[in-house]
Amino acid sequence: MSKEWPLWEIFIRGQHGLSHRHVGSLHAPDSEMALKNARDVYTRRNEGVSIWVVESAKIAAFDPDTAEHNFAAPKSKVYRHPTFFEIPEDVGAM
Repeated sequence: MSKEWPLWEIFIRGQHGLSHRHVGSLHAPDSEMALKNARDVYTRRNEGVSIWVVESAKIAAFDPDTAEHNFAAPKSKVYRHPTFFEIPEDVGAM
C-alpha cells in the first residue's frame, strides 16, 4: 500500500453564473481534507463561491492520441458544421 495521499483535482467557480474551472491539484487523505486544503490554497482572497474536488484516479479521459478518432464529426451529420457555404464579410467572425 502506498504511503502517499491520493491526488485531488481542484475546480473553483469564481462567481455565481460562471463555470467551474480547474485551478490545480493537491494531495489529501480524503475529500473533506481536500476541500479544506483547496479553500486555504486556492481561495485566500475570497475569489471563490464554490469548490469541487475530484480524486484524480476517478477521472476518465480519452487518450490524446485518439482525439481525431473520438472527436471527428460524423460524415452523416454535415449540418452540424456548416462549411458548405461562405459567410459574407460584413457579418464578421462567427
